[in-house]
Amino acid sequence: VLLVRNRREFRALGSKCPHYSAPLSKGVLRGERLRCPWHGACFNIRTGDIEEYPALDCISCFKVTVKDGKVFITAKKKVLTLPAVTEHRQCLGLRDTSRRCLLNRNTMLLLGGGVAALVCAETLRQEGFTGRIIMATNEKHVPYDKSKLSKDMNLKAEDVYLRKPEFLQARGIEFWTEKEAVSVDFQEQKVHFTDGSSQKYHQLLIATGSHPGFLKVPGADLQNICTLQTPEESSKILELATGKNLVIVGASFIGTRLETAEKSQASRLPAAARDTNGISLQPGAAAELPAWVLAGPFQMLQNKGVKFHMKTELCELRGKDGKVTEAVLANGEKLPADVVVVGIGSAPNSAFLKGTSIARDDKGAILVNLHMQTNIPDVFAAGDVVTFPVALLDGDRSSIHHQQVAEAHGHCAALNMLRRGKELHTVPYFWTTLLGKSIRYAGCGKGYTDTVVKGSLEQQKFLIFYIRDGHVTAAASLNCDPMVSLIAEVLYLGKQISKEEAE
Repeated sequence: VLLVRNRREFRALGSKCPHYSAPLSKGVLRGERLRCPWHGACFNIRTGDIEEYPALDCISCFKVTVKDGKVFITAKKKVLTLPAVTEHRQCLGLRDTSRRCLLNRNTMLLLGGGVAALVCAETLRQEGFTGRIIMATNEKHVPYDKSKLSKDMNLKAEDVYLRKPEFLQARGIEFWTEKEAVSVDFQEQKVHFTDGSSQKYHQLLIATGSHPGFLKVPGADLQNICTLQTPEESSKILELATGKNLVIVGASFIGTRLETAEKSQASRLPAAARDTNGISLQPGAAAELPAWVLAGPFQMLQNKGVKFHMKTELCELRGKDGKVTEAVLANGEKLPADVVVVGIGSAPNSAFLKGTSIARDDKGAILVNLHMQTNIPDVFAAGDVVTFPVALLDGDRSSIHHQQVAEAHGHCAALNMLRRGKELHTVPYFWTTLLGKSIRYAGCGKGYTDTVVKGSLEQQKFLIFYIRDGHVTAAASLNCDPMVSLIAEVLYLGKQISKEEAE
């Protein structure tokens, strides 16, 4: 139990964040908001309710009484050992509207099986919607934690489920797997699927996510060339690569995390990665981490046998008997390759909208406003598939492929599907782990012009402020918790941090 004193009031709460069990006693408290030190989830200390993601569950609240100068906490022993989701209804103080009412014939159709659609579905139920909710996805599984796929590749799909099928069934949320949309008739309010079926809707959420970039070089159709999007792909890569030569195309975070996971689980794995520009590592559009920021972790990977081939390009893949055996770089160097993993960015899954009147940008991302509304009435969009106005970019649009942002989108979309008039208000928060070292990033550093560095990059303990127009718009850290969460909270409250203050 965590006891919090806010001015003259005491609050007793669950002591661990429901996301990854971070100790909330080391978090950031501002007013009635308690922010997790690891991944930025935020909770109201009065109700335990979620105020910022990525946590999907609230924290438990306990009765506090003060008598004769002593503080007493009253809690049932069973509640202390139960997950926070068990107490979710109590914390939110909402009516028990988790079940569907057949008298309500309205249908909310959610395209996508990721966190944006999941949070949207749960929020609709929590806010009292009793009509039909359908989640339709081309995935084989209920929503799962994709961030774990590159961290622990021995896990089964069930081990990374965010919600079990029984959870969705209990709330009357229909979940259609391997159900891919091929077209939408916005005038008829109907979605058509690959199996020939169709479904009418009253309101539609498009949260179809993104897909990995494709290689466009000779030999790209050889066997054992993989992407990392699903639990099956994660297991396949581990099985194929153990004791073999692995080439990772792209030096993004998914690539470096994969190297870390592989090195800890494979017996012999000399690996090579290439970055087409050799300049930056970019986890989504919000976070721009210059290569020198990761000089320490990169050196650690190199010390473990990982070879980086920067400022060059893959120009050909060669094979034997239909399987890849060699990667040829633009500088003429040839790398032995039993397995190739491609991590060269992603593109929105919106091809099925081609030819419709929905507004998209030149990359295919759907344009939404701060209510997550598209230009089509009763059609909303969320997550990786959208580009939206970002407050930290002075309202300029951006696509930010972060789990926390997708969840915030889903929550906001649900409220506006219920006509609540809610504007998106969130600070992007990103994290990754390399060889046991956790990097945090909050804000939106796109277009930054200067940095302020505190600590030591060489000693792998630092805090970096990203400056644009004289003010901090983002921060990154290694071994400096909870500083990034503190900065995220300051930015959330709309306060500015000048470069001078950062220095």
